[in-house]
Amino acid sequence: MTTLAPPGNQTDSNSFLRLGVPSKGRLSELATGLLNQAGLSFRRQNRGLFARVSGLPIDLIFLRTDDIPTLCAEGAIDMGITGSDLVEEAGADVEQRMAFGVGRCRLAFCVPDDADITDASQLDGKRIATSFPHVTEQYLAKKNAKAHLVSLSGSVEAMIRLGVADAIVDLVETGSTLAANRLRILEEIGHYETVLVQNDSHRCQDVADRLVSRLEGVVLARDYSLVEYNVPRAKLSEAEKITPGYNSPTINSLEDQQWCAVQVMVRRKEVVEVMEKLKDIGASGIFEMTLNNCRL
Repeated sequence: MTTLAPPGNQTDSNSFLRLGVPSKGRLSELATGLLNQAGLSFRRQNRGLFARVSGLPIDLIFLRTDDIPTLCAEGAIDMGITGSDLVEEAGADVEQRMAFGVGRCRLAFCVPDDADITDASQLDGKRIATSFPHVTEQYLAKKNAKAHLVSLSGSVEAMIRLGVADAIVDLVETGSTLAANRLRILEEIGHYETVLVQNDSHRCQDVADRLVSRLEGVVLARDYSLVEYNVPRAKLSEAEKITPGYNSPTINSLEDQQWCAVQVMVRRKEVVEVMEKLKDIGASGIFEMTLNNCRL
């Protein structure tokens, strides 16, 4: 088993869960934000490689995002935050403990707008620029096609214009970059997002489960808001149909017995529509409050 040893007492360090975190970039900001919101307090000094979590037996190891799947599979770290696309590209034998619902993107074959190509099988013998050579090769094999793969670590959108490739395989979010380079999606390979993975040795399993529970609370809270409102008791059954809640709403009596107060969780994307419906049946004092964390 490969090990990465932080400075300090080695025996003590071996009892700590090692969590790989992206060292820089947008995914690094996302990961550290999630960890902080989940109650993990740590201080990374001078962009160092290691940081110890205060009050929990967890060591953070700051690594290149695309190295995390391999290092987790090899046992250098116990868990890691990375992209599911990178896990697949690395062919890493790791367990996905949870998906964060963020960083969603598509991996797709892209060709020039005017290319006379309608299926990935027509790329047989063509040149394809990509940062995902293994995934691309596996997908083409299913199409009985084989291409010359130009492996690049950076942006590949300009490779067709530069004459390096006939097509590219790249991550697509909004599609605006493709449009700017006069490219179109030919075929999608798969959909990916940010995930938490774990080594199959399950070392420090109790700590790992505790970490997952905390992060799940943060992710779930981001999907919901707490809505409070007052409603005539005669309209309560209608209100409960509009806001059934995660399990059920909390109902409290008001000083005026003809009214009651309701607290309920509502999916954040549905809050505005729900508030309008509540107003229509006579509810008042309708408020939305942000949830930072929860356990359900």
